[in-house]
Amino acid sequence: MVKNIHGHTLDTLGQAVLSGRYPVGSSLPPEPLLCESLGVSRTVVREAIKSLVAKGLLVTGPKRGTRVLPDLDWNWFDPDVIAWQVHTGLSADFMRDLQELRMVVEPAAVRMAATKATEQDIQALETAFEGMKRAVEQGGDYVTHDLRFHQGLLEASHNRLLVQMGRALSALLRTSFEISTRIKDGPRSSLPLHRAVLDAVIAHSPVKAERALMVLIRGANADIDQVLASRHKLPRVAGRPSRLVGRHLAQA
Repeated sequence: MVKNIHGHTLDTLGQAVLSGRYPVGSSLPPEPLLCESLGVSRTVVREAIKSLVAKGLLVTGPKRGTRVLPDLDWNWFDPDVIAWQVHTGLSADFMRDLQELRMVVEPAAVRMAATKATEQDIQALETAFEGMKRAVEQGGDYVTHDLRFHQGLLEASHNRLLVQMGRALSALLRTSFEISTRIKDGPRSSLPLHRAVLDAVIAHSPVKAERALMVLIRGANADIDQVLASRHKLPRVAGRPSRLVGRHLAQA
């Protein structure tokens, strides 16, 4: 129960910061007022603030109180921060930052995957692809299998830093996929593009793998641009962005 209260308080304060209710540079209300408005104890408020400090949203000091830091200091790889951003609304700038990050990280990873992928790696990618195909043909959670496919590419790089980055990027990638797949027939049209990436990895062709992945990412960029152009504000994504699960769980 205590954990639930802490989690709810953390979410409430985190969303308040990301929504601009507490603007950058402003101070949070004193602890007694927060306790009263949130209906929780001082201990719960302090723990929530401590978590927000660890995530880079707040800074505390004995004479300056608790202030909101600029968003450049926020930990954008933290799933909670992404969840709060999703809840308060995704901006066009945020999505473009994410797409630019993909253009930097994933091509490097797929080149390594095409060189280093093991049979186990390829089987994990095949399983993810079959899940995507099944979701398109029979219905189901396409995004989860899509996420596992791209996580599988990062794992197949066998570069510890890229694998760690993939875990941090998990919530961000899911958010991107949930937006881009809203385009009509988007998942169906992306299947052959994913197949081309996988076939190049199986053939151990780094050049073809990178080329195929760039086509896939550019297609996703175009889909997201279409969503951005169609609305003044991006639609909210249902649910909470998920953390990366280990390969042994992903294949369960």
